Amino acid sequence: MHTIFVTGGTGCIGSVTIYKLLQYQEVGKIVIATRSNNVEPLKLWLVDYIDPRLEFVTLDVSDYKAIEEVVLKVNPTHIIHLGAYQSPDCARDHIGGMEINTGGTMALFDVAEKLPLLKKFVFASSAAVYGMRSMYSQDTINEDVQLAPPNHYGIWKLAGEHLGRLFHKKTKVPTVCLRLNTTYGKGRDKGMTSAPTNALKAVAMGAISDELIHFEMPYQGRENYHFVEDVGAQFAACTLQPYEGFGAFNIKGETIEIRKFLGIVDEQARDLGLGDYSKSTVMVDAPPNLFVCDLEHEKISRAFKNLPQTTIEQGVRKSLEEFLDMAKKGILDYSKASS
Repeated sequence: MHTIFVTGGTGCIGSVTIYKLLQYQEVGKIVIATRSNNVEPLKLWLVDYIDPRLEFVTLDVSDYKAIEEVVLKVNPTHIIHLGAYQSPDCARDHIGGMEINTGGTMALFDVAEKLPLLKKFVFASSAAVYGMRSMYSQDTINEDVQLAPPNHYGIWKLAGEHLGRLFHKKTKVPTVCLRLNTTYGKGRDKGMTSAPTNALKAVAMGAISDELIHFEMPYQGRENYHFVEDVGAQFAACTLQPYEGFGAFNIKGETIEIRKFLGIVDEQARDLGLGDYSKSTVMVDAPPNLFVCDLEHEKISRAFKNLPQTTIEQGVRKSLEEFLDMAKKGILDYSKASS
């Protein structure tokens, strides 16, 4: 039976990843490291039932000594490192972001070298390791292109990938870095690219209050989208399926124009009888989307089997249904750019 140690396990990606991991019988225990021990994000997926296989520990990933003490005590077979500052927090607090996103990652890799049972280390990287889309002339972008992160967050994620490469070189423990882009859907509560999720939430909130809430996207252009359940399923699969070596992978997703995404929101809202409450546009003179798009995902599809990819239409529809239910219960809030 596997013992999986997860940092950032009560965040958006962490919560849905744990939800997917619990569907595997070979998972014996999941130790969730969190600063707050707040289980509310997990309850979005587990409802009122907290699986007895879950164990919570209080841990700040910028406390390097505590990382060593906790991880050695847990002695996991697998590590999933999701704990990090997101882009706006890194922009606001450069040193704090570096201490968490780079220092915390380094500390975790250091202690992982001492784990006798460790079978896999999975690191949550980001499409922010790439340059802006205008930097690349090709139609689609694979993992081997030149990397030129457009902000501090991307620089530190790229540093994490290199730390993973060195960790694997020294230990031979299989190490996987997953590059994700704009995740939308239930549980997306913060981050620069949480805006598409807020467009969906505006429809649900408007339907409950019986008013049209006009939402404006704060950036424009094309965007690479991942449905949140697909992201959790891919993290879980890449953690538990066999893999040897070190690899950085784009997770599966789809790129479309932002205005087309908003059009799909309108279409799905109409199909659900919510058309009177759907009106999202792009802000006048909005800056271009900072992050890359048109990412290939053939590499991850070759390395791992049966990874899901929900169509944007299906993902938007399911998200609207879930947000409407949350709004009825009074538990739906807009996502925030930063913590």
